[in-house]
Amino acid sequence: MTTQSGVPPIALDAAERIGPYRILQVLGEGGMGIVYDAEETGPVRRRVALKVLKDQHAPKELVARFEVEQQALAVMSHPGIAKVLSAGTTSSGQPYFAMELVRGLPITQFCDDQRLSVRRRLELFIAVCQAVQHAHQKGVIHRDLKPSNILITEADGRPEPRIIDFGIAKAIGQQLTDKTLVTAFGHAMGTAAYMSPEQAESGNRDVDTRADVYSLGVVLYQILVGRLPLDPSEVGLHVFLARLLARDCAPPTPSARLTDGGCDRRTIARARNTDPDRLLRTLRGDLDWIVLKAMEPDRSRRYQTVNGLVMDIQRHLADEPIIARPPSAAYRFGKFVRRHRGASVIAVIALLLIVTSSVFTSIGMVRATRAELRAEEEAATARAATAFLEETFGADLMGDLFRPLPGAATDGRVPARELLDRGVARASGLADRPALRSRVLHTMGVSYYSLGLFDDARRVLGDALSAREALFGARDTLVAETLDQLGVVAVGKGDYDEADRLLQRSLDIRMQAQGAGHVAVATSWANLGLLRMRQGRHAEADSLYRLAIASHERRIVPNPRRFARDLMGLANVRISQQRMAEAEPLIRRASEIQERALGAEHIEVAATLNNLGIVYWYLGRYADALPLYERARRVFERSLPPDHPAVASSLNNVAETYWKLGKVADAEPMFRRALDIKERTLSASNPSIATTLNGLAGLLMDQQRYAEAESLYRRALRIRREVLGSNHPGTRETVADLAKLLRATGRNAAAAQLTTASPVLSAAP
Repeated sequence: MTTQSGVPPIALDAAERIGPYRILQVLGEGGMGIVYDAEETGPVRRRVALKVLKDQHAPKELVARFEVEQQALAVMSHPGIAKVLSAGTTSSGQPYFAMELVRGLPITQFCDDQRLSVRRRLELFIAVCQAVQHAHQKGVIHRDLKPSNILITEADGRPEPRIIDFGIAKAIGQQLTDKTLVTAFGHAMGTAAYMSPEQAESGNRDVDTRADVYSLGVVLYQILVGRLPLDPSEVGLHVFLARLLARDCAPPTPSARLTDGGCDRRTIARARNTDPDRLLRTLRGDLDWIVLKAMEPDRSRRYQTVNGLVMDIQRHLADEPIIARPPSAAYRFGKFVRRHRGASVIAVIALLLIVTSSVFTSIGMVRATRAELRAEEEAATARAATAFLEETFGADLMGDLFRPLPGAATDGRVPARELLDRGVARASGLADRPALRSRVLHTMGVSYYSLGLFDDARRVLGDALSAREALFGARDTLVAETLDQLGVVAVGKGDYDEADRLLQRSLDIRMQAQGAGHVAVATSWANLGLLRMRQGRHAEADSLYRLAIASHERRIVPNPRRFARDLMGLANVRISQQRMAEAEPLIRRASEIQERALGAEHIEVAATLNNLGIVYWYLGRYADALPLYERARRVFERSLPPDHPAVASSLNNVAETYWKLGKVADAEPMFRRALDIKERTLSASNPSIATTLNGLAGLLMDQQRYAEAESLYRRALRIRREVLGSNHPGTRETVADLAKLLRATGRNAAAAQLTTASPVLSAAP
């Protein structure tokens, strides 16, 4: 007799027996054992699965692992886990154990063969999870959960799961064998497609129960859409493992995977006893979030127990709110850019986009997410809002306000600020038409923000929010639209806690009502990504921007301005992480999209060129950065009010570059003008102010104007510590610069005390 692989099995006696078991056939072969279909001859006659260590001279490590599996199964008693019946050794001294013979199909195949609905699949998956949770309670991690190790049998017409193959199980808090068990360094154990990042990275030395949660998330993904979230066969095993190790393995949502063009949607839906559109609606929202949380690359943000995953699925089935939410855990990083300026331009880009399109694109957005009657109502409101704006502002608004806004009138036109004030005052007369009033207020609030008038924007958008909540209810997508814009205003103002609350609430509403594939959700992801970047939480920002970009790329004709905006957002995150080689192609791609859609002199193109200048600046290519900065500054100053925060950021960039090129006399007045604008328009604690304070202080220190420089450094340090925390790279930068100044002025003890208070201080530049 030979095994399925053609390798001779263990030596059996003439009657092909092992102890009380008669061998019938080979069921399978693993890395350390052969599993036989065997019949117990006495005292009880029954069929069993007999697993035998196949190598008579196996190393101690393999023997120990074999015993771990035997003991792991022995300590567990659950109907969803195959039972150990007996154990012994062959006549040649090889250990074996007999276990329950499970005749079943892999869970994915069973679900498809039976054409189980999504609900029935989830109910079956819950039973699987309960078995895994039992193993965890007994101190055993499976570490190789996959469909072929989750078999489904039927008893009295009901499907029952059986988990098999604990061959690479790991014990928690107990010893399953007396033999020494060592996991080789760098040797990942498990099946790649279902393996958690930490399992691939650590050789299983630092693996806990959350590794099984991840694997269950992959299995759930397959159960729902019939495909792996990330398939090693598509990209190659080595590339797959490299991405896994780098935590670059966030998958598309199940609903997005269903629509990516690489699958037969009809066949997949038919296997789930439904049609493609209904299946897509079923997956969007709760199930997308549940799967993504289970498969979160950072295990601290996964479900912390299998029970947590089960409870969220049960909440979904009961139409109750789930706990799965977008990423929110804080991250700290060792390297950070010396300056952090490009992000402020992104909010301007986003808001200018919304100003030009909020009235007109809302019709299409609403049609995509509401019933036809509601869509027609909102379309009528949008048309009425357009008519109202034209009547109120005439050529001033339609010809000027929706290009970018001039800050002051020098040619007889009404200043933009007065236009907006006039519009808001006139909107108060629309009390008998609340839907129209809320739309007009929203548009006016966005327009105030595009002028850099944050306080006015917050006031008017707040009125719009109250009106929409009263009219449509707190969970309406139009409420989410205004929440999102209020969140962007708070980001620009530097009020990050408020921004977090507003943006998270908006995203939650949109996910529930519109699903992960909707363009509005992509907008929320991008705006939340902007906030995370401003907070220095770069891994989260990176993930959110990539979600938004993937959403654009799945569309046949993506919105070019939004697509370019989010490419730039991701580029800014990469800049903040010192990943310049990755940022540059993103910026160039965004620039190409923008120039085709908007022309070479558009403000959004200028903002993108500004960020390409940032890349060159950090690469030390100051002469290449300067013309890009200067071009962007000219466009900003021509297109925006003179005290707009984007103008201030542009001035700051030019000043930094003049400083590096030795043009000190030109740099200082630009720094001071940038600081003056920021202090008049931003919150006193906005980290953007600290950026300019730090740059100006460095310029003054180079001129040995130590007293002035020290005052600026200390003010920048107060802001950064208060808002960003002591361990933030920006805070550490200011600590390092101030310590350098203290040493230069002979105060070595004070410098040492300052740096001792910041133990993760990076070296002074």
